[in-house]
Amino acid sequence: MNHQNIRLQPGLYFVATPIGTARDITLRALDILASADVIAAEDTRSLRKLLEIHGVPLGDRSVVAYHDHSGAGTRNRLMEAISQGQTVAYASEAGMPLIADPGYDLSRAAAEAGHLVTCAPGASAAVTALTLAGLPTDAFFFAGFLPNATGARRKRLEALKSVPGTLVFYESPKRVEASLRDMADVLGNRPAAMCRELTKKFEEVRRLPLSDLAASLAEKPVKGEIVLLVDRQQEVEVSAADLESDLRAALRDNSVKDAADLVSKTHDLPRRKVYQLALQLAKEDG
Repeated sequence: MNHQNIRLQPGLYFVATPIGTARDITLRALDILASADVIAAEDTRSLRKLLEIHGVPLGDRSVVAYHDHSGAGTRNRLMEAISQGQTVAYASEAGMPLIADPGYDLSRAAAEAGHLVTCAPGASAAVTALTLAGLPTDAFFFAGFLPNATGARRKRLEALKSVPGTLVFYESPKRVEASLRDMADVLGNRPAAMCRELTKKFEEVRRLPLSDLAASLAEKPVKGEIVLLVDRQQEVEVSAADLESDLRAALRDNSVKDAADLVSKTHDLPRRKVYQLALQLAKEDG
């Protein structure tokens, strides 16, 4: 037995579950699941199986289903239990609760009501993939799932283009190739990695530029849970000579304002700085 019954304060306990290997659960998570008065889960079947693997008895407790389609009724039921001095443990299907998983409304409601809200942390596919991808980890942005439709997906990628950190996405095997091609078009052919089936038997990490990664999937499609990671936009130093040359060329067919707008956008430079230089060049050539 790897768990023990412990005395818990009344409140809401979020419990992280393994993303693959069942033994990745923490001892504290098992203690909470063994001791809570009420257990709620995104997927009741997978949680029951996890409890069975680790020998955590349910006793006369039931497992309440709480997911995106549960609605306010189930949330109110869980809130009422906490109000009556009970402990509620909520587990996602895999990984950390609320990270691309349900639970936010429940967390907010419990916190606003003044109840204890805490977490037994554990495995996370996003953080595990960051560790394996070989991309910078000093700053990253978790973007979750991209939209299904191509137009909406590309619009979302445009909004993420200048984020100063590694981008992290979850994706389905059916859409991953199309998403990678859109990423290459919108973000540029940045270094990237595809991590799939993390901690499971067929774990795989492919580290390639975006276009090459998309091509590799066309040749060898994949199945399973997928995390995509993309390097940040690299800053390109523009020499003073190149900036001046580009401005002079733009000034031949554009006003000072339009030339400055064009060149500042091309090199992703502050417009004011480029406009002042354009004014100076226009005077010299005038």
